[in-house]
Amino acid sequence: MSETVLHQHKWIDVVKYRWVWFGLSLLLIVPGIIAMGYLVVNSPQHLPVKVGIDFTGGTITQYSVSKDVSNDEVEVLRNKLNKAGIENPVIQVLKSNNTISKAENIKPTTVISVKTAFKSNDKLSEQKIADVVKADYPEAELVQVSSIGPSLGKELFINSMYALALAFLGIVVYLSFRFQVDYAVIALISLAHDAFFVLGFFAILGIFFDVHIDALFITAVLTVIGFSNHDTIVVFDRIRENSRFLAKKASFPEIVNASVNQTLARSINTSLTTLITLLALYFFGGETTKEFVLAMIVGIAIGTYSSIFFASTLLDWWREHKDGKKSGASSSKGDMLKV
Repeated sequence: MSETVLHQHKWIDVVKYRWVWFGLSLLLIVPGIIAMGYLVVNSPQHLPVKVGIDFTGGTITQYSVSKDVSNDEVEVLRNKLNKAGIENPVIQVLKSNNTISKAENIKPTTVISVKTAFKSNDKLSEQKIADVVKADYPEAELVQVSSIGPSLGKELFINSMYALALAFLGIVVYLSFRFQVDYAVIALISLAHDAFFVLGFFAILGIFFDVHIDALFITAVLTVIGFSNHDTIVVFDRIRENSRFLAKKASFPEIVNASVNQTLARSINTSLTTLITLLALYFFGGETTKEFVLAMIVGIAIGTYSSIFFASTLLDWWREHKDGKKSGASSSKGDMLKV
């Protein structure tokens, strides 16, 4: 049985190219960290990503128009709103799903979303926005006006951070009991790797495409952490099981390689079927969940990569480093005895 595991066909030698995977992880994460640092310094909230109305407080006024709105038109609209006395308006253009529109025989619509600072019962600002929008788009119809106070937004943001911290703490505690402590630490580093990539990805989108995150984004990050942790546990569990039977016949790198290849098809198949569903939701679902679904797509993709190529090779590197220290200490003791 053990010989079969060691000599079965290997799709990929993950340990042999571990520095390639480490380098690739750096290439994936470093641009995002730079983007997050830029936003911390330059954004009004001094946060690593651009946050939406859920966290900052504000009012969103949305109008639907039956034509496409170009970036130049958005800039003109922004200037007119500034001249009308609307300070720092954030304008987003949300396009409806043309496939659904054709199927239901309705005209495709574009939603112009104008976000402003929160002001209680500010009917004057609402009227100013309406006058400016309808001056350029006479057929524009009001879709909705939604507001959230700054104190509630701040409380929601703090509670979201508590949720993320508790999720990480719970995972570390569970893995420390389920596996050895070094397994738990490596899993935590792998989860941080995934979370930083997703946050960095949206920080870059925020800088270049003015994408803001909302409360659903935190839900997506928590889901991604759970999914990635589940995938990592499957790989680590196979490594642990194989170590029990192969420790005397194979080195730890060989065991890691065999374990990853045993779980490779399962990891890819599970993630691929999930991604197909999410892609369908992204392209054919509603506009309000696009950022949530995109965070899930990006997170599951990077989580699958990290569980196969990053977490397993990092565990192998850590064991090699730890065993090297032990052998070095043993040889030092031997030299002292000889003297």
